[in-house]
Amino acid sequence: QGDFREHAAALGRLGVEAVEVRKPEQLEDVDGLVIPGGESTAITRLIRIYELEEALRSYERPIFGTCAGMILLDRDHLGLADVGVERNAYGRQVSSFEADLRLVEGGEPLHGVFIRAPRVTAVGEDVEVLAELDGEPVLLRDGRYLIASFHPELTGDTRVHELFLDMVREEAMASGGTL
Repeated sequence: QGDFREHAAALGRLGVEAVEVRKPEQLEDVDGLVIPGGESTAITRLIRIYELEEALRSYERPIFGTCAGMILLDRDHLGLADVGVERNAYGRQVSSFEADLRLVEGGEPLHGVFIRAPRVTAVGEDVEVLAELDGEPVLLRDGRYLIASFHPELTGDTRVHELFLDMVREEAMASGGTL
């Protein structure tokens, strides 16, 4: 469900082979997980049907959630990222938009595609805001969780996926493995 093909293509441009995960046991074989955009209610339903809920909660490697993926990782759903999120907060499908995002650390703005995007309503103490739109957080990191209210996979800019891959490499090195 969602734009998993676009994430796979972005990762492929960075030399990474993406595989689809549909069953809990498949999580054992991946170094990082992307939960794509799409419809959060539909994705939640599929997670329950395929009995992935507990496997996702116990997954100890980096997870990158975009749009609906951000919603699933928030406090009110899987409870993995310490953020509160409001669904469809930027408007309906017809209100979708693109904007340049201010990176908190500076540098070239990041282009964001917002499609029925969620808005961050609360940020936990240890959550790092990486990019903002009009002063509101839209790209955040909470430990091994990277979350975006926009769709970086729909642009030619791979910086967000590169950041995620850096997180995957850091985790692999910290756990004594290699990538």
